[in-house]
Amino acid sequence: MEEQVVPGGPLAGAAVVVGSFAMAGGQWFQRHRHGHHQLTWARKGVLAVRAAGNTWVLPPSMALWIPADTPHATGAAGPALFRSLYYLPERCPVGWPAPTVVGVSPLLRELITYLADETLEPAARERAEAVVLDQLRPVSVATVQAPMPHDPRARRVAEALRADPADGRTLAEWGARVGASGRTLARAFVADTGMPYGQWRTRVRLQAAMPLLAAGATVAAVAARVGYASPSAFVAAFRRAVGVPPGAYFAPVEP
Repeated sequence: MEEQVVPGGPLAGAAVVVGSFAMAGGQWFQRHRHGHHQLTWARKGVLAVRAAGNTWVLPPSMALWIPADTPHATGAAGPALFRSLYYLPERCPVGWPAPTVVGVSPLLRELITYLADETLEPAARERAEAVVLDQLRPVSVATVQAPMPHDPRARRVAEALRADPADGRTLAEWGARVGASGRTLARAFVADTGMPYGQWRTRVRLQAAMPLLAAGATVAAVAARVGYASPSAFVAAFRRAVGVPPGAYFAPVEP
């Protein structure tokens, strides 16, 4: 699927609001780049963005600023509705050199919706665009990365865990299935992903948990679904990896 953006269209020289994109879980815009800065946001569901070697998984309370000419792919961790704003770099005071997570306040949410109206008068649009830029506030959250290993045996384990993150088999037990010792698999995970197997599995579990939490599932239900013995263990793992507990990360944006 390709993202349709026409910077030279009727709103050229302004922030271009891309029409709402309804996406199914697992659907992605192919890796691409463009000459505009982009603010991308999930009005509903969970936004996933891959760029600069990182993966961001963001609920509607957060958006991602993507600088111009940054190669990126955008997808849905579950059923989602996206909106994006595009700014000409030469007319934009925001100069962040790397993708930056920003909080979506109630005002920013309404401004994005307001700018979706292509019948706005130019003066009204210009004022709203300026307020959007003034509302961008970086937030400190970590990305949840779980790169796939290259070793074919470790990759089989990784694919099985992505399909069922609650699977609690040890590396020795996985080794008996894929034809390698547990020690060999452990070395492959470190060499190929940059992290020990246990840390990698934790991140896969958290990635699987995020769409469920965004859809309104309880922490207890999600913890059990992705393989944690207790909600408290899941919350602790989430806080260590992301920087905030699930309740804060997925706090609803109040009107």
